[in-house]
Amino acid sequence: MFWIGVAIPIYTYLGYPVTLLALRRVLHRTVQKRDITPRVSLIIPGFNESSNIERKIRNSLELDYPPDRIEIVIACDGSKDDTPQRAERMAESAEAEGRVRVLNFPINRGKIVTLNAAVEEVRGEIIVFSDASAILNRDAIRVLVRSFADPSVGSVSGKYTVIKPHEVAIGTSEDFYWRYETFLKTQEAELSSALGGHGHLHAIRAELYPYPPAGTINDDYIIHASVIAKGWRAVYEPEAVIREEAHEMTGFRRRVRIMAGNIQQLREIRALLRPLRPLPLFFFLCHKALRLLVPFAMIAAFTANLFLLGERAYQASFVAQVGVYLLAGAGAMIRLRPKFLMLPYYFSMINAAMFLGTYHAMTGLRGMRWK
Repeated sequence: MFWIGVAIPIYTYLGYPVTLLALRRVLHRTVQKRDITPRVSLIIPGFNESSNIERKIRNSLELDYPPDRIEIVIACDGSKDDTPQRAERMAESAEAEGRVRVLNFPINRGKIVTLNAAVEEVRGEIIVFSDASAILNRDAIRVLVRSFADPSVGSVSGKYTVIKPHEVAIGTSEDFYWRYETFLKTQEAELSSALGGHGHLHAIRAELYPYPPAGTINDDYIIHASVIAKGWRAVYEPEAVIREEAHEMTGFRRRVRIMAGNIQQLREIRALLRPLRPLPLFFFLCHKALRLLVPFAMIAAFTANLFLLGERAYQASFVAQVGVYLLAGAGAMIRLRPKFLMLPYYFSMINAAMFLGTYHAMTGLRGMRWK
């Protein structure tokens, strides 16, 4: 039990990346990229985004993409603040030049319902989704759509980056995590298809949009998984960059929501089995399913270690585990220096979120609507 409990986290977070690198030595699928300008619909969903929406619209208007080939759609999901009014004022301003539309849905129904309703209203060949709190690099859309020149590509995700990580206690850990995720998605995409995208910037061919059911949490995963299920490629474009301040990404509640979504998306494995899609299935099991076992494996390793303290080697492993958890506890209370000492807290926090995520997934995802 001890060694299984140790092996699962080590393989999940260290062994899997090494395996991807080894596979890359024998397998590689290039994407046929070229500069194209299909008609694009940029959908920006928002709930209580009063502090971000004007900056986001200005950022969208400044994108390096032909103005007559892109429409900007703000989808307000029953906001309780003045997000719709601010968006409307921006849409009517001289700088918008009629390029911005606001869809003001009066009732808060959840992000995925808002996305589904907005997709029905747009006219683009390519639909791009981007969160209100994140800022696109000026060339992000132009770079993102290059991959759609490849007829096998159905969806593309951009690269998420954390800025101002020093402003929050776990900002550096959050930045490290997303760099790690970028590495995994890049390797997966170059082997076959990347599982899931970054909700802050991802795109899909309009005719492939799956209209996920209400209650779907990780829309950025489900949308891309549906593309793979239909026989298309879902790729990753690290040169299409979107930035978000670290304080927007922190919080235990957000991690609980992500974990609940990860449990929910286990059902997507069926699409990889019939017909069998070997590499995406392997990615799913290692990148998604095994991560759900990590917190249980950590508890198993610690518990089993208690029964093995009669041997010196296991005494050392017990001391090491206790040391990690003490650092995690200290990191929960104070900002440790140097910054890498916050990693045990961050790792423990995201895995602890699994237990509440499991509860919410098993009880119908009550309370998981975005706030």
